[in-house]
Amino acid sequence: MGQALKELAWPRDEYVLTTKVFFGTGRKEPNTRGLSRKHVVEGLKSSLARLQQPYVDIVFAHRPDPVTPMLEIVEAFTQVIRNLNLAYYWGTSEWSAEQITSATLLAEKHNLIAPSVEQPQYNAFTREKFEVGLAPVFEKFGLGTTIWSPLASGLLTGKYNDGIPEDSRYSTNSTFFANDIENLKGPVGQAKIEKVRKLTAVAERLGFKVHQLALAWAAKNPNVSTVILGATKVEQLVDNIKALDLIDLLTPDIMEEIEGILDNKPKSPANYGRFR
Repeated sequence: MGQALKELAWPRDEYVLTTKVFFGTGRKEPNTRGLSRKHVVEGLKSSLARLQQPYVDIVFAHRPDPVTPMLEIVEAFTQVIRNLNLAYYWGTSEWSAEQITSATLLAEKHNLIAPSVEQPQYNAFTREKFEVGLAPVFEKFGLGTTIWSPLASGLLTGKYNDGIPEDSRYSTNSTFFANDIENLKGPVGQAKIEKVRKLTAVAERLGFKVHQLALAWAAKNPNVSTVILGATKVEQLVDNIKALDLIDLLTPDIMEEIEGILDNKPKSPANYGRFR
């Protein structure tokens, strides 16, 4: 990655470089995974060495760590930012609203640096945590997001509408994705396929492809800051970026039509007539 960045010759201020810390690189020793102060510092240094970069813009706590005190976690990320200059910001990934709130309040109490971004899964078929569970931290702390799996592992590209293609991940890694394949063939999976077919008709009516519609739909959410694209070819990346041209075409009427097709809008918890 570091060599690739050098070959592209992009000025450092023209892109945002991120990395993550939690799982390590496959070793099983206690200090080679998790969010202890030792692993946060050493894991980030190791990642920077592989990237051949002196720092990253954002380092993510790639998962919550229930066995490390939250104060130690916040202190560790503050250390790599404030004292070691290895990152400018830190964020979380797949943390709950309660965990993010705990980290933020501890940072405020102890003059430490709070997380500024969360990396959750979010797409047209996975909505509840993002739209309901994380809503309090979006509202209270102005947290940014970088969402992953916006195409639901390829389901929202339409590639599985007529079965599993031979060159798809489900075909080439059938053992690893055995449960996903089984679910896709079942009634729930087939119901999703039918929704993708209907979404395809909406996308084509607007002059776009269904995966571009899915990306634009996710990016239109005001709490989405960045959408992670899993492109493996330049052509795929260019094709995905065309979704930006679709966002403004998603009028309230179109969004309502999409909502009717999805029929899965999460419900907020009952407030029993009490509002904050």
